[in-house]
Amino acid sequence: MFEAAELGHTVDKETYRKRVPALREALLDAQYDLGQTRRSSVLFLFTGVKASGKTETIQRLLEWMDPRFIDTHARQEPTQEERERPPMWRYWRALPPKGRIGIFLGHWYTDPLWARVTGELGDAAFEKRIAEINRFERMLSDEDVIVVKFYLHVTKKQQRKQLDRLAANPRTAWRVTKEDWETLSLYDQAEEVGEHLVRVTSAPHAPWLVIEGADARYRDLAVGETVLEILRHALEKRPRRPPAPRPRTRVPPMDERTVLSELDLSQKMSESLYTRELEKWQGRLALLSREKKFRKRSLVALFEGNDAAGKGGTIRRVARALDPRLYNIVPIAAPSDEEKAHPYLWRFWRRLPGLGHFTVFDRSWYGRVLVERVEALCPEADWWRAYSEINDFEAELVEHGVVVAKFWLAISREEQLRRFKERERTAYKRFKITPEDWRNRKRWEAYSEAVCMMVERTSTETSRWTLVEAEDKYFGRVKVLRTLCARLEEKL
Repeated sequence: MFEAAELGHTVDKETYRKRVPALREALLDAQYDLGQTRRSSVLFLFTGVKASGKTETIQRLLEWMDPRFIDTHARQEPTQEERERPPMWRYWRALPPKGRIGIFLGHWYTDPLWARVTGELGDAAFEKRIAEINRFERMLSDEDVIVVKFYLHVTKKQQRKQLDRLAANPRTAWRVTKEDWETLSLYDQAEEVGEHLVRVTSAPHAPWLVIEGADARYRDLAVGETVLEILRHALEKRPRRPPAPRPRTRVPPMDERTVLSELDLSQKMSESLYTRELEKWQGRLALLSREKKFRKRSLVALFEGNDAAGKGGTIRRVARALDPRLYNIVPIAAPSDEEKAHPYLWRFWRRLPGLGHFTVFDRSWYGRVLVERVEALCPEADWWRAYSEINDFEAELVEHGVVVAKFWLAISREEQLRRFKERERTAYKRFKITPEDWRNRKRWEAYSEAVCMMVERTSTETSRWTLVEAEDKYFGRVKVLRTLCARLEEKL
């Protein structure tokens, strides 16, 4: 594959001088049009061995376009804040909104590529990481993010020549480090791993483009004209992706039993027992949150449930057990304009806790397969693919040491009606009941079907759902606290 990029392409000064002005004008026009339409965001990733011209090419693009509307991210060692979260957290936060361009010199390929070159990462772990990246880029594409990846290729002889040239010039010698000479000795391994990576991660929705990097004029024009083509493609008014083929949503029931219908909502707890159990499990949770081992972990608890099922009250009982400095409660409402300009998981990735901390989500990313599905707020193809995307997301959290606890608080339709009417009668509770609640109630069956499907498809071995019988608030609150303690004890 890389042999095709060793043809010795060059561009003479006169040709370069003639072509650049028109290219710059077209790039600026396309960039401004992208900002106006806000139809997509565009990511350009650059990789290649040292001295292949990555930095110089990015500098040229920033010179030819308006850098105020380009988010550029260079390779840096992760900060303490980044090390406390899953590896992809730093890249999710850096994703540009629709209408902007992101340029990455140092990205989600960098660490696994060089870890494999140096032998720190074995074949199996490397292939696992590649599979995760492929799924990530597929999701970005489905969320209207255009991803194009440039591999700037130079031969070993050309790399050595470039390093010698930089080292010999007093003005550029600082750019060549001892580590750069050491990486030259790894050229053969880097080329082998890089070629494999390009082959297995190049897809129509996120292609790799291998470009010769030895001749700066050829390299700049090739990258610049490719960027122009991609921006023009992003401006095309493309038809919405065709709907996903409709598979059988669930195994057809032979009876009326579902994961919700089998819950025993009659379970109750007396007030005196509740008082004792609440104190017991809040105390246990407080001790677990202060354990030394928990400083190397974090916890994400998310609460979904029927309207008026008691999520708010349950969350308050959890919070009372915790040091206010160690937790954050995130209420999820309809996405803001900023959030709509990013992939739907973006707003959740950016709220993940650091080590030793809790984040509690009052509603969550499951809105994509619940309210957005039932209310037709997103195409069917989008909520169908969300099941696997959510499973991937939670698997990344768990692999990094995050304890994930998911709760569905269930009540009967009759109990919901009673609570709705009580809220209307009680002055300080009236804010809790809205016309939307009454409208959602009319779609009880549709929501129940969506919930059952959600539980069946996203209750995994690493991130399982806990269905909470919340008809009796005392019983439900204690079950949540007890489950949180059990999850922490299991991991600690």
